[in-house]
Amino acid sequence: METLPASPTPFRVVLAGCGGITRSWLSHAAQRTDLDFVGLVDLLPENAAKVQAQFGLSNARIGTDLAEMIDATNADVVFDCTIPAAHKTVVLTALAHGCHVLGEKPLAESMADAREMLAAAQASGKSYAVIQNRRYLDNIVRFREVIRAGQIGPLTTLNADFYLAPHFGGFRDAMEHVLLLDMAIHSFDQARYIADADPVSVYCHEWNPTGSWYAYGASAQCIFEMTNGLVFNYRGSWCAEGLQTAWACAWRAIGQKGTARWDGEDEIQVAAVVGSEGFLRETAQLDPPVTPALEFTNHAGVINEFIESLKSGRVPQTVCTDNIKSLAMVHAAIESAESGRKVMVGF
Repeated sequence: METLPASPTPFRVVLAGCGGITRSWLSHAAQRTDLDFVGLVDLLPENAAKVQAQFGLSNARIGTDLAEMIDATNADVVFDCTIPAAHKTVVLTALAHGCHVLGEKPLAESMADAREMLAAAQASGKSYAVIQNRRYLDNIVRFREVIRAGQIGPLTTLNADFYLAPHFGGFRDAMEHVLLLDMAIHSFDQARYIADADPVSVYCHEWNPTGSWYAYGASAQCIFEMTNGLVFNYRGSWCAEGLQTAWACAWRAIGQKGTARWDGEDEIQVAAVVGSEGFLRETAQLDPPVTPALEFTNHAGVINEFIESLKSGRVPQTVCTDNIKSLAMVHAAIESAESGRKVMVGF
């Protein structure tokens, strides 16, 4: 999947899964003139009908069978907005029927499934990428540039705190390893993006705090060894009421010459050593580099890059061959939590 053939527009799109997450996709995608939504697929046709009405997709057919819908509409692209347990079936079906795929995270529920899906994408010659929308925020790009520009020297440590208390209801309440499998993938992928590093090993402790409204694993702490000697520390909980962090985490990056902090929203602070004497060396506040504003952010950013990559032949940054490394961090963390030992991260 080094290069992808350029494709004509508009692309004929089938949306698989018409639940709540589709609003994050269609608020941008339904407005694009280079996308023609030709099919809406859901196990419950009434869900598809609601999406059809809400986003004015009156020309889209409604159905319950993805393969039949692709064949009936001659679709080019499948957007996979199904629950994690359905991702493998949806992606393999779409690829087998000649479609490019952009899917919700996580790529798969297991590494074996992920490798099978990746192999299918490579064999098909089609593009399969994953929604990792935290990469498409103006300030994560700016925070990353602090490190790449060398303002704090070579990076040694990266910390992420994720403390929120969402009461979703639905499948997440009964999901095993709910924080690690359904949400930590975002933070782990952010860490790889910020640090330009890949995982080597992990030790993880997972637990479900007293009073949690989740059935399993709402909290976890992970210590990752990364390439270039970097240590990435993740502390997270999905049942942490009060003083909550941003969804994008609160970050601290420690380099050999200074430290940078990002609150996951609008504030970035940078301090670097300017003195050479004293018990505590003198530091100075630095302005982070100025980076161009992204044309599209969050889900819109991923969708835009994916569609533009199909036109140009470029490989999108969240392509499955790269995203499997972030997923490997999740499954290695789960293995560590279950075994109580440090685990090597393989992908």
